Amino acid sequence: MHQRVKSKAEPEDASSKPVEKYAEGTNWVEGGVDNNPYFFALVIAAPFLSILLSFLTSAEMQKTGVEPNLSAMIPVCLEDLTQCGQGVLRAGCSVLPTLEAAKFVLGFMGVAFLLEFIPGKVETGPETLTGHVPKYVDNGVRHCVLASALFLAGSNLGPGGLYDFGIIYDVFPGSVAFLNIFGIIFCIFLTIKGLYFPSTQDSGSSGSMVKDFLWGTELYPRIGGWDLKRFINCRFAMTFWQLAGLSYAYRSYTMHNKVDYGLLMSAISQYLYLFKFFWWEMGYMRSIDIIVDRAGFEIQWGCLVFVPSLYTLHTRFSVLQPSGLSFSAALGIFVISIVGVVLNYAADRERDVFRATNGNTLIWGKKPTFITAEYSIVDRKTGKETKKTSLLLASGFWGLARHFQYLFELVAAWSWCLLANPLKNGVIPLGYCIFLTCLLVDRAKRDSDKCHKKYGKYYEEYCKLVPYKIVPGIY
Repeated sequence: MHQRVKSKAEPEDASSKPVEKYAEGTNWVEGGVDNNPYFFALVIAAPFLSILLSFLTSAEMQKTGVEPNLSAMIPVCLEDLTQCGQGVLRAGCSVLPTLEAAKFVLGFMGVAFLLEFIPGKVETGPETLTGHVPKYVDNGVRHCVLASALFLAGSNLGPGGLYDFGIIYDVFPGSVAFLNIFGIIFCIFLTIKGLYFPSTQDSGSSGSMVKDFLWGTELYPRIGGWDLKRFINCRFAMTFWQLAGLSYAYRSYTMHNKVDYGLLMSAISQYLYLFKFFWWEMGYMRSIDIIVDRAGFEIQWGCLVFVPSLYTLHTRFSVLQPSGLSFSAALGIFVISIVGVVLNYAADRERDVFRATNGNTLIWGKKPTFITAEYSIVDRKTGKETKKTSLLLASGFWGLARHFQYLFELVAAWSWCLLANPLKNGVIPLGYCIFLTCLLVDRAKRDSDKCHKKYGKYYEEYCKLVPYKIVPGIY
């Protein structure tokens, strides 16, 4: 039912070949800022940057009399660098937590926590180096639908009338300031938990207090059955991003008394993309963010603060600086974004079906080509080594590039940012798509490093079949 490609380096009896042993607790590949100095610099600057981005898109920025674009701000700064630096510091220090913002964020988290108990099918993630198999309740779509319905019902557009539907925009600066404080405290807790009362054996110190805090000390932190990593990464960050665009579009309408088609269509496209994310959530729980990156400042603070701050920048920017796009222009870009979303899902779905059927399926009407790769896991307590196998798909989208789905994700991301009309509003609304491009290029490299260490010669053969990481013929 399939075409299995045999490694040239593989002996006739592959099971008799010794398998490379891996260091305990690394889960095949190390991570952390010490492997990427540019990322380290971003991590250090990120808390203040998130504050500045919230100020940049607030009414307080308008009061400064400076247009929120680089072409206007850079000349002002160059006239007096000292005054410019002082102004930036004042802007950052002016963004403080508010009681209203804290109540909103905690209420948002509280609802997300209650929705954790929605029933669903139990699914599993990949087995770790230490033999741990994480389990999850697959209820992402139900969470998404109920969270959206409850947010609408509680607003002035629903029967609740507890808050204005544009509240996410209204309390955003105070929310980011509060989340910064909350995120740092939470990451300190995660560091201590991983060192002294971890949930699994995939934990421990790197030997550096700085790296322990930034990268994390535990891969799968839980409190009872509550998965902290999924809650922050998905149930808070992705839901906030999903609802923020709609809230911003509503606030824009109430401010300007007309529809900003660029902002509205960007918000709708992102909502659909994130609905797709929750539909595919179990696939995300098997991705590098979850199975390699520990729950430290980089990932957990990033999802708590940087996702709301940067990932919604283009739509938030358009509230005070409308895109000015016509309906037809916005619709054309919107269609391109939806094509990216659909093909991104199609690529992920293609691999999921392949894995679920153990290769016994058709891809693009043909039997799939793949390599059966061997690796081993080590029991940390006994030192016993157990051999395992994985199927490396080299057909369909996955035969064009090893992460061809990233290309579709970038098409969608660039479309969302273009709907903020950078020709009119400058390059700042492109912040998210530029960041995502760098992130996915780095992620593709890291995943390649992980697979080289995990599968060795088998992955070398796979790379000969599929030589490009993201863009065929280029990278």
